Amino acid sequence: MSSVAKMIAEIEDQMEAEAPASNVNAEHLRMVEALLFAASEPLDEKSLTTSLPEGADVPALLAALQALYEKRGVTLCCVAGKYQFRTASDFAFLLRKEKPEQKRLSRAAIETLAIIAYHQPVTRAEIEEIRGVAMSKGTVDTLMEVGWVKIRGRKRTPGRPVTYGTTDAFLVQFGLESVNHLPGTDELKAAGFLEAIPPAGFDVPNPSDALAPDEDPYTGEEPQDLLTGSVNLDEA
Repeated sequence: MSSVAKMIAEIEDQMEAEAPASNVNAEHLRMVEALLFAASEPLDEKSLTTSLPEGADVPALLAALQALYEKRGVTLCCVAGKYQFRTASDFAFLLRKEKPEQKRLSRAAIETLAIIAYHQPVTRAEIEEIRGVAMSKGTVDTLMEVGWVKIRGRKRTPGRPVTYGTTDAFLVQFGLESVNHLPGTDELKAAGFLEAIPPAGFDVPNPSDALAPDEDPYTGEEPQDLLTGSVNLDEA
């Protein structure tokens, strides 16, 4: 046996020894591993289920795979409800590459992104009210161009203003499983973004991906359509 083959055999034996004790099907586990490794984008449980044999226990397979890779250089992460292999966070410095920054977000864009993330669903007027200044249209356009913000619905108020929210790309970029995993008060204090004793009445909002009670899904109609009578505001 060559030295390379011997090394591969030793690695396989080690992985088998470290494999979590469970009742998952070993062949199904290898299939999930192969699918996730080859995928260019994160995969959800539904996508994996369609590629696996009937009866495969996908949640158990994912849990077993996460445990198997927990202490390795590559780990299985859940972002935006989907799964993807990523370099272990403590080894990120090994892959960091300095390169010219192509585009910087303005302070207004960063503030607007934070407001949308925490207050979604939120309208343009509500963003301006929270920031205390008027917002140029280009600010939201920039965030939508980056792919971190989307139009998610329309509010059931006169004028039917659109509501904004964050995208799956935003969750992937910041390593969040869902918007509910955004840093809370304690985390923001620890990171130095909040004073030890916040102002009276201060509270960190709890954003949601679900439609709000006063929000309708966005269908792509233009605002001028609403002014010509295509939508009955009395019934909205």
